[in-house]
Amino acid sequence: MASNSRIEWTEATWNPIAGCKVISPGCTNCYAMRMASRLAAMGQKKYQGTTRKSGGRSKWNGEIRLDFSALDIPRRWTKGKLIFVNSMSDLFHDDVPLPFIKKVFQTMNETPHHTYQVLTKRAERVRDLSSQIEWTPNIWMGVSVESADYQWRIDCLQQTGASTKFLSLEPLLGPLDNLELTNIDWVIVGGESGPGARPMLKKWIRSIRDQCITSDVAFHFKQWGGVNKKRAGRILDGRTWDELPDAPKTKRPKAASPIRANEVVSPSGSSKRKIRA
Repeated sequence: MASNSRIEWTEATWNPIAGCKVISPGCTNCYAMRMASRLAAMGQKKYQGTTRKSGGRSKWNGEIRLDFSALDIPRRWTKGKLIFVNSMSDLFHDDVPLPFIKKVFQTMNETPHHTYQVLTKRAERVRDLSSQIEWTPNIWMGVSVESADYQWRIDCLQQTGASTKFLSLEPLLGPLDNLELTNIDWVIVGGESGPGARPMLKKWIRSIRDQCITSDVAFHFKQWGGVNKKRAGRILDGRTWDELPDAPKTKRPKAASPIRANEVVSPSGSSKRKIRA
């Protein structure tokens, strides 16, 4: 599966792996489980047998499929894209062998006109394998952190060789008031969406945004979420937040005053961070 994407912070998806396994609370309502079940029902063999029904809902069953035929897809895209790698799986799942991970990285290494966004919940594994893979500047590495119980994933990310590092705080399930943002270039925040979506409080988002401003880290607010995410929208304090990291770069936090709760900041301000239209 490789296609244009409706995900707000990327342009395309590339899925050389299918299937996954629930490992933490952020996985409970994963959209990819529902999507994999639908794709299997539509006849896509790649996703058949990767989910099971539990309580009337589709859940990962732990089956992992390696799609060697998908490895060269980005090479066919001559125009540079911002590509989310494995939106339907996790490249660093324990059952994905290192030789296959290296093949995925080889494609990314050899297509520098693209920028790749790799996201994992298996932070220990990406840390442990970091020295065995080639981190070209066009590879952004991120970890998912849904609550304070999983902030240790940030420490693992910081120990990798990735030039650009980012956090996906989605679905945000609790406050994260003391984030360690050293060497973090980008933070994405979003509420859970779809059936059974758990609530997200505005004060949690404002706290994260203000920490990003203080540390000069690009901030992206993806969505409020809920059962109808389109209706809920993605406006926070009067504006959208679509910043992207300046990458690669060498930077250290600069002092800045946090935005007050009701203050609106113009995207045309003095920040050097990139803002998508």
